[in-house]
Amino acid sequence: MATTDHRKQSLYFPEDMLEEIQREATRQDRSLSWIVQQAWKVARGDIRKMPSVNDVLSPPPRPAAAPAPAQPVPAVAAAPSSDEPK
Repeated sequence: MATTDHRKQSLYFPEDMLEEIQREATRQDRSLSWIVQQAWKVARGDIRKMPSVNDVLSPPPRPAAAPAPAQPVPAVAAAPSSDEPK
């Protein structure tokens, strides 16, 4: 059987979040550590999609070359109104 690495790490949560995690741990009769580990396993794919601080601070990509401006459309003469003689 493989042994598990039990390294200690301090994590800091806002008080309301910690209380919510504690309630869930009590409801499931699990440890806080187990709840946080499961939450990480569920959320890690979404978290990896978030930009890193380096991505946010880097300059935005240069836009592609703009297409040539459209040629002006020639004006069309208005049709004579019905009250004008033909």
